[in-house]
Amino acid sequence: MKRFVQALKQGIVAAAALLGLVLAPTALALEAGAPAPAFSLPTAAGKPFKLADARGKVVYLDFWASWCGPCRQSFPWLNAMQAKYGKQGFQVVGINLDKERAEADAFLAQTPAKFLIAFDVVGDSAKDYGIKGMPSSALIGADGKIVFMHSGFRDDQRVELEAKIVAALKAAAR
Repeated sequence: MKRFVQALKQGIVAAAALLGLVLAPTALALEAGAPAPAFSLPTAAGKPFKLADARGKVVYLDFWASWCGPCRQSFPWLNAMQAKYGKQGFQVVGINLDKERAEADAFLAQTPAKFLIAFDVVGDSAKDYGIKGMPSSALIGADGKIVFMHSGFRDDQRVELEAKIVAALKAAAR
């Protein structure tokens, strides 16, 4: 009976928290042309990644978590984009939102990233960018402004997403 009562209390607390999220004013995804919110996050290499340090580059922020199936599908494409456009001033930054670093590390052991990985266990960067699901991404122009926001990842979106990257790189070269 004690377990039942404890489980019931936990369920009530979880439902209240979920209701609070639903009823609370939520951050909206950023509009194109808005300044990209600044952040500084730890990386696997130990040196923090600061968005401000990437000014002058086109940055593709990819918000992901270990439990996200489409994230596994997006990593090979992100690796390819980093390899293809990195020398042109393009930087992919994967922002992991797992609460436990070990979960992210296990994911990365199975699905290697050939781009920078940052860790946000608190989730502040996701809140600042209005992220509602995973994976979600933000393309940031060399001027530090949002080019576009995107949620999800499907194979049929690759061409459209790459075209946006190419357009942002062309705009940066002007």
